Amino acid sequence: MNQPNGTAAPGDDAVPPPLPWLEEMPPRQIVAELDRYIIGQDAAKRAIAIAVRNRWRRSQAPDGIREEITPSNIILIGPTGVGKTEIARRLARLAGAPFVKVEASKFTEVGYVGRDVEAMVRDLVDAAINLVRTEREDEVYDQAEKRADDRLLDLLLPLPPPPSPPADPAATQQAEADQERRARSRDKLRQQLAENKLDDREVDVEVQSQNFPPMEFMPTPPQGIEGTDFNWSEWLQEMMPKRKKRRTVKVPEARRILADEELRRMVDMDDVVNEALDRVENHGIIFIDEIDKIAGEKSQTGPDISREGVQRDLLPIVEGSTVQTRYGYVRTDHILFIAAGAFHVSKPSDLIPELQGRFPIRVELTPLTEADFVRIMKEPENALTKQYQALVAAEKAELVFTDEGIAEIARIAALANERMENIGARRLHTVMSTLMDEALFELPNFASRIVMDAAKVRDRLARVVSDDDLRKYIL
Repeated sequence: MNQPNGTAAPGDDAVPPPLPWLEEMPPRQIVAELDRYIIGQDAAKRAIAIAVRNRWRRSQAPDGIREEITPSNIILIGPTGVGKTEIARRLARLAGAPFVKVEASKFTEVGYVGRDVEAMVRDLVDAAINLVRTEREDEVYDQAEKRADDRLLDLLLPLPPPPSPPADPAATQQAEADQERRARSRDKLRQQLAENKLDDREVDVEVQSQNFPPMEFMPTPPQGIEGTDFNWSEWLQEMMPKRKKRRTVKVPEARRILADEELRRMVDMDDVVNEALDRVENHGIIFIDEIDKIAGEKSQTGPDISREGVQRDLLPIVEGSTVQTRYGYVRTDHILFIAAGAFHVSKPSDLIPELQGRFPIRVELTPLTEADFVRIMKEPENALTKQYQALVAAEKAELVFTDEGIAEIARIAALANERMENIGARRLHTVMSTLMDEALFELPNFASRIVMDAAKVRDRLARVVSDDDLRKYIL
């Protein structure tokens, strides 16, 4: 079960209905899509919807002014658990554009051990390659599946040796009869294959060997340099002859292997790379989480490689520069950057002034109230109550939450946040885990119908409410 990350309950993995590109949706529709999963924070959703829609508006502008229109980078400011990261997660699922989420605390200044900030652009390019390749594969998947079925039928019904030239008309008639009989057998096998009646049969297929030679002798990149500009291992593997081996697998596995081979043949990777690089430069979105971790007072003892040094390296990326990746050079001038941070021990003004200027839009997210918790438990399509109902339904039981029970859960979660660290909506997960502990442990031998009303919630969580040291039960 996913951890709730902000104003929405934990995310489900269900595939959302097909939507147009996020940039092609008007701001009101973008906000409406975010409202399906995130409660409140209207100002943040409004700012992001405008910034994302401006990407499409820029693409419609005349050529002379298009290059001058820069992205409206945003900083989301608010305590943990109010929805900053949840907004990023939902954008990633809605956007048809390349999207990547990184944590600022994982980067160090160039020249020191750790990731350099250019890695976020390389990650974005990798995400774009996967996105475009998946789209291309979806376009030709039906055709690739038909080709795979034809190859599979050849394995199930091997071709006979080529006949010798017939000496008389009788031999010719016999050859034609054999050919017709084989065609009927092939059609019968094709129908059985479509009806999954051949799943238990085994065939021999040739697959590319994955046993590559060890790479210990390859030079390692210098410290602080990730070495992703040129991948020596991949280059060596491309240069070496492809080794294949025969495997005996069942028909469903053989069908998958053959379909993957056909997809690789049908998708032009050069076209994929060109399209991906264009999307990165004109539609890419990078979400930088925990940016407050690299903000702080300037060190008085020397260079601060973990904070100000990272800011100095991040500045040219956000301003607009050219980054070398394994697929080619990428300009970052029109990539949209969305940063987020709690800023508990620091404030946005602690960032270097140049970096502050590159994030002109600042949105403060409001702390969550008990009323917000009630809405979070009831309204989102992936609400935490619905997730637990699905888990209980797997045991052939029914779980019901009354309105009074949900209100009591919200009250206890808000009380827990007041008595110790305020972790926002994430507290709902810990409270629900304690509430459902007994039922989930005893199922399927528990009651077939479980009703969580206010009295039962108070009874199950009585020790939590009465004990001053809530950490013993909640954390």
